[in-house]
Amino acid sequence: MYVDPNCKTKKELKERIASGKPVCVFQPGLGTVPAGEADISVEGPHYPKPHSWYARVHISNGNVTKVLS
Repeated sequence: MYVDPNCKTKKELKERIASGKPVCVFQPGLGTVPAGEADISVEGPHYPKPHSWYARVHISNGNVTKVLS
């Protein structure tokens, strides 16, 4: 799964969430994640760039609310 916007680093993802800016998740070819709460794994940056970071995040209604690791 990926995050939108396309964060170049895990630090950028954490800073965006801490500032209250929305971050949603999606699976290429499948679209956005359905409503509800879950812990999922995400990676970035988006293809075709090589993935340089991975994170476990908590989502609520399709938006990342916390980076767990």
